[in-house]
This record gives sequence, C-alpha cells and structure tokens, in this order.
Amino acid sequence: MDNVHKLHPDHDDDRDETVQDVTGIVHEPAERVDDTTEPIEAEVIDGEVIEGEILTEEESAELDRRIANRGALVRRTVTGAQIATRAVVTVSTHDRTKTAGKVVLRESYTIVQGLESWAKRAWDASTQGVYRRQIKAAEAVGDREELKEWTDRKEAATERRHRRLMDLPKLAWGVLKVVVATAVGVPFLVLLIAILTKATGHGSFTGVWLGFFALIGFLIAAGALLWTALSIAGPFLVLIAAHREGKRRAEPPQWLVTTADAEWDAAIDETTIANALQALRITAITQYLKSGLKLQFITPARVDGRGTHAVVRLPAGVTAELIARRRAQLATGLHRAAKEVWPTTGTEAGILDIWIADKGALAEGAGEYPLLSGGLVDVFKGVPAGRTLRGDALLAPIMERNTMTGGMPGQGKSSAARAIMAGCALDPTAELRIWVPDTNFDFEVFKPRCASYVMGADEDSLKAIRDQLVNVHEEVQRRGELLIRYEVPAVTRELASAGVGLHPLICLLEEAHVAITDDTYGKEISKLLVEIVKLGRKRGIHMIVSTQAPTRDSMPRDVTRNCSNGIAFAVGDHVANDALLGQGAYSAGHRATELIPGTDKGTAVVKGFTGERSQILQWYYLDVAKGNDQVTPIIKRSLDAIAKLGKKIPDSVPVEIETRDLLTDLDEALGDEVRPIADVPALLREQAPTWTPYKSLTGKALRELLDREHGIKVPSTGNRYPLDPVTIRDAIVRREQDGGTDEDSGADGSELAS
Repeated sequence: MDNVHKLHPDHDDDRDETVQDVTGIVHEPAERVDDTTEPIEAEVIDGEVIEGEILTEEESAELDRRIANRGALVRRTVTGAQIATRAVVTVSTHDRTKTAGKVVLRESYTIVQGLESWAKRAWDASTQGVYRRQIKAAEAVGDREELKEWTDRKEAATERRHRRLMDLPKLAWGVLKVVVATAVGVPFLVLLIAILTKATGHGSFTGVWLGFFALIGFLIAAGALLWTALSIAGPFLVLIAAHREGKRRAEPPQWLVTTADAEWDAAIDETTIANALQALRITAITQYLKSGLKLQFITPARVDGRGTHAVVRLPAGVTAELIARRRAQLATGLHRAAKEVWPTTGTEAGILDIWIADKGALAEGAGEYPLLSGGLVDVFKGVPAGRTLRGDALLAPIMERNTMTGGMPGQGKSSAARAIMAGCALDPTAELRIWVPDTNFDFEVFKPRCASYVMGADEDSLKAIRDQLVNVHEEVQRRGELLIRYEVPAVTRELASAGVGLHPLICLLEEAHVAITDDTYGKEISKLLVEIVKLGRKRGIHMIVSTQAPTRDSMPRDVTRNCSNGIAFAVGDHVANDALLGQGAYSAGHRATELIPGTDKGTAVVKGFTGERSQILQWYYLDVAKGNDQVTPIIKRSLDAIAKLGKKIPDSVPVEIETRDLLTDLDEALGDEVRPIADVPALLREQAPTWTPYKSLTGKALRELLDREHGIKVPSTGNRYPLDPVTIRDAIVRREQDGGTDEDSGADGSELAS
C-alpha cells in the first residue's frame, strides 16, 4: 500500500537530526515510517490522541516539500541572527574606534591651538601687534583720545625695548665677569682653605682638594641627572602646557566633540566674547572685524565671583543696549543659558559691560540664611535678601522705599516677602503688620511679632484689611506733622529710636490682587495703597505688595510706579515684567520672562537694590514647615531683644506730643540773675534736655526769636547782650493781659530756628 499516515506535521522524513525552530522549541525526530508500514488509524502517545489522515501521493509529496522548505527557513533564521549579532558587535567596535579617534584628534587639535597661541603672542610681542591693533581700531572709530593714548603707549614700549637692546652688551659683559671671577675665585678660596687646614693641623692639603673635586663631581652628576629628567619630561610638560593654553584659547570644532564627552564648556575669554558678538551678525560689528580690527577690551576677561567679567568698547554705531536686547542670541555663542549672561551699558552708550556666569552657577543657590543662629538688624542699613550670581551677599533696602514682588505661583514671591519680614523683625524698633486676604499659613509664625495680623478671604477679613489701611493712611498724616515739628525731611535712625512715634513701620499685603479686585472693598483698598506708597516712604513707612498678577486690572499703576524695589520671579509676559521692573525693562534686556518656572524657583530679577539697573538674585529660603520651622526661633530672638530694652512690641499708637512755653522756661532758667544771651541756651538745655528745639539753639537765634515773636529787644550792653529776667516776666504779664494763648506765642517752641 503506497499511502502513509503523517503523524506529525513537523516531521521531516529526509532528516533524523533534532530541529530547533525560531521559537526555540526542540523537536525530536519522529520514528521513520517507510512504505511497508501498515496503516494506522490512530496512536496514543503520552496520553494524547494524535489524529491522522490518509493522503494521496500528490498531497504527500507537497507536504514533504513544505516541510523541507521550513527546515531551510529555520536554518536561514538562525544564520541571520548570528550575522546580525556579528554586525552589531562590528558596528559597536567601529563606534568605539571612531570615538577614540575623535578624542585623539580633538586633544591634538587643542595642543596645536596652544602652540599657535604661543606663536601669535610671541609675534605680537616682537612686533608690538597689540599696540598696532588698538591704534588701528581707534582710527576706525574716530576716537582721537584713544588714538593718542595708544600711540603714546606704543612709543613708550618702543623706547623701553630700545633701552633693553642697548643694555644687552653691558649685561653680557657683567655675566662674563661673574663667570671669570667665579672660575678664578673659587679655586683660590679652596687653596687658602687647604693651606690654613694644613697649617693648623686639622687636615691635609690634599684632602681639601679631594673634597673640592668630589663636590664638583657631585654637582656635575646632579646636573646631568636633572638634564636627563628634563630631557625626558620636558616634551611632556610642554605638551601639557600647550594643551592647557589651547583649551583656554580655542574651542574644538563640533565634529570632534563626541557623544561620550560631557557637555563641552568653552573657556570665556576675549576671543570667545568677540566670536559671540560676531555671531550676532550686526553689520557694524561684522564689517569691523572683517577689516582685520579687533575689539578693544577696556577690562580684559577675568574671573569675577562665580563667573567672568569684561568691558568692551563696541564699534561705532553699536550700542550696548542693542546687545542687551539680543541677550539670548549672545548666550548661544557663549555656550550659556540666557539667564547666565548679563550684558549692560557701561560708562558710555557704546561700552558693553558683560558678566558671564560659570555653567551651573544658579544650581548652587544662595545658601543658608545668615541670621539663623544669631544677630540683629538695623533696617536703615537693609535686611538680608540673598546672593547675586557672582556670589555677593545682597541687602534689600527698606527705609524710604516701597517694594513690589511678583511672579508665577510657586516661584518664590512669598519666600522673598518672608525673608524681608524676618529681617525687619530682628530690628527691635520696627513695627510689623501683615495682611493676607487668603487662607494660607505662610506668615502665621510672624503673628506674635506683629502689631496687626489679618488672615482670611472672607468679607470680615477684607474689611479688617481695609480698616488697617485706613489706619496706616492716618499714620502717614500724623507722621508728616511730626516731621514738621522736628524739622527733618525724613525719618532718621535717631528719631526712630527716640520713641516719639517715628519708628519704622513695615506693612506686607500678601496676594494683593485678591484684595484690590474685591467687589466690596477693592476700590477703597486700591486708593489707600496709592496714597500710602506715595507719601509714606519718607515717614518711615515701608509697604510690601506681593502679587501673582501685576497687571493694569489687578494693580494700580501708581502703586507699581512708586515701588522703587522691584522683585520679579518667573513671569509670563513683558507686561508683568515691566510692571515689576519698570517701564522699558523688557526691551532693555532686563527680563524675568527668561527665568524657567520650577527650574529657577527662588531666583528673581530685582531692581533698586544696588546702583545697577537690575540684578539677578537667588533668595535666602526660610522654611516654616512643621518640624523644620526656621522662622519661629528668629521671632523669639526678636521678642527677647525687645524685652531686653524694657519695651513692648512696637505699635503705632498716637504719641502725646510734648509742648513747652519758651517764656516760662526762660523765667525758670534765669531765676533772679541777669545772664549774657550767649549763656542762656545752655540753661534751657539743662532744664529740658530732650526738647529738640533747644538742642541746636544759639544765643543769636534766641535774641532774634525774642524780638520777632515776643517783642523783647535785648540790649547790646558791652556787646554782651544781657537778658534780664524782669523783662521776661513783664512779657508774660502782657501776654496774659492781652489774652494770648500758647499757640499764638509759639509756646510749643516750634518757632525756634536751628
């Protein structure tokens, strides 16, 4: 019978070996079935039923062909995987070889650049290239003063070189004389020592000479050893020095920088800065450099804090402000983030003052708040705020200022306000008021130190904030009267400490936009804020306005205009930027829009803190979280300092103003004795030592005052101008008969001239 039963579809009756398919399953060879095998209906194998089917010869041949093809496919698949594996290994090895080659080429390129830099500097030194380039640049910009200065410098350098050349024969002759004197003198000295040694019996003549020759031999051997070491190590030292010079002077081409390298950081020097300026494609700069001229560096690139500082004179027609507006493009040429490059205008419009931060300088942060463990503050000198990118500690000015801080939520504006208020709390004379028209506890720890604290977004809280602003507005007027009385234009440290009601008053309105846009009290709060920031600063009142949205609708323009301290964390657009940093700040390159939310949390662009138009500042962070409360110990220290002075927490309660009657004081001070007018002010000061008008009073001023205000003419007897107490008492009687009041007669003493 020619028909057979195919018991397994994967069986290959041409092969007996084991076959492994692409799934990894091993198929053992089935028992061979030949043509003589009897037909089998079914067979049980390992408990499974294997069903069979009777095939025709054509169907059997077709099945055999398909099985053979599948075996070939399996072999091809296995072989293909092996080939692919070998290809991956080959490519990987090739990549490593390519990377290693790039590294070798890049380091060689750097060494060549270093050698080229030395050659250029040597050529410049020999040909006075520096002077020639500066003269050419001064001619190009038409700067006659600069041209004369560099011409004079070149002539002076030429004269110095000429003198050195003329002195070379003298120097050579001097060296020759020293060599001859040494060659003759040293043996002669050894001869004398040998003779003296033999004469005194302390050694032999021959021994001294042998010792001398041994010393000569040792020196020759040491010199030979040193020369050998230098001969071997010298080339390597030269290569290392050239590599360092090349790395400092030039950056390798991009095709030599591999993916295995860390981020490539270009050295910041005059060449790098010039290349970055040229990459801006400003026509005047491009033509200037193409003509072979080099930029004039008034201050060469040098390390300054956590970065590099340089001052550059730009070509004619290019302003520093134009460069500042293209700060982001300039930063790409310097391989820095835009926030790490700060171009500003120098002493002239065409002088660029630029500071470039080291890579990653922002990541270092401001560090620990400097007054965590101890210390007090004088708000007249400022309070700790943070550190600049250069690493300099910066104080936030308080007196005669107002502050506005703003930015996107969660970027640090409340932390900045907290740092300012913590510093103010450490001045025992300062009064603190904090109002938060929201339900948050960022400032709850300040409550024991505050004369007024309001927190909440309900109607009662907003009404309380309105009432507090009314109180501060009244305080502004009252303090104005005190300034007139004490004849000073603004509050001084002396008056602030005198307890006369002119102590520093620091007010914080957190989330100010919430209060200003309130339907019930918003307009009144807005109007009061404007009046306070306009008039309060000279009267010892500092208003801090903190907001997320310093826009026209949420913040009165007169508030933003009168806040000389501006603190801008990351903001979304130029409108918010200019509201915080001043009109035109964005177009001039002072941009908080370039701070990245989240990444630059705690970093702000500030104005008014220094003489600079703006600064980038990393703020100190004071935590108020439970378990890590850093503010409460500061508040406790401030309360202890107030208690040590025997005072209560400063509060702006009305102070009773002292009044004095000049005539009554003169009557008591003179008694029954006639006194020269020059001696009388001292008697008045003894009687009322705290009365300010008497402190600066002179005899002449008193004489003029008595004549002008009371009709008392002091005679010039003997040029001593004696003041008779009888005259004073008569004036008092006349005043009483006329029904005059203390105010009419200037009894409060405010009419006294200093």
